Amino acid sequence: MNLSGKIARRLQRWPLERVFSRFDFLDLGPTDAVGMVLKRMQDAGEIRRVKHGYYDRPRTHKTWGVLKPSGEDLVAAMARRTGMRVQPHEATAANELRLTEQVPAQMIYETDGPSREIDMGGRRPIKLKKRSLREIAVASEVARFVFSGLRAIGKANITTQRVAHLRKELKPEHRKQLLRDLRYAPAWMHPHLRYIAGEGKTAP
Repeated sequence: MNLSGKIARRLQRWPLERVFSRFDFLDLGPTDAVGMVLKRMQDAGEIRRVKHGYYDRPRTHKTWGVLKPSGEDLVAAMARRTGMRVQPHEATAANELRLTEQVPAQMIYETDGPSREIDMGGRRPIKLKKRSLREIAVASEVARFVFSGLRAIGKANITTQRVAHLRKELKPEHRKQLLRDLRYAPAWMHPHLRYIAGEGKTAP
C-alpha cells in the first residue's frame, strides 16, 4: 500500500472530530512526503486546514451546518506534536467533574510548555498557562484531572455531596489509579480521594 493509502486508512480508524498534523504520520513515511499527501487531501476537500500545520476532516450538522474543531482536540494535537504536557485548568476540571455548575469564561489549559494564547479564528482564544513540571507530569491523567477539580473547590468547600457522585461514575481502573497516585496529591485531599476510590462507607 502506498503512503496515501496508509494515511487514509489511519484516518478512517480515528474519531471524525480528531485534529491531526503530519507528525501523527511520521512512522509511515518522510515528513515532506506526508506533508505532500496531506496537501493533496486538503485540495481535494477530504481534509481541511484548522491552523497552520493542523487539519481535521470536514463535518456538518443538519441544524448547525459546518462544525468547527473543538479547542480540546486542537490542544491534544499540539501536545502530540510538541511533546508538551497539558491538563484542563482547575475551573474547567471542576465543571466537567460536576463539582460546580460554574462554567469557565475562557478555555484554559495548564502546561509544562510556555504560556501563550492560541487564536481560534473569531472564537475566544485558548489560553495555555505554564505550570511546573512536577505539578503537571507526575500523576496519571485521570488523577491530575480529579486533583485539579478538588483544588478548584478548595479544602474548606468540599462536601460529601460534591464528591459522592465521583465514587459512582469513575471507572474501577480510574479509582484504583487515584490510590496509586495518592502521594502526588496534597495531604488534605487524601481522605476525599480514598472515599472516591471506594475505601470506606462514608465520606470524610
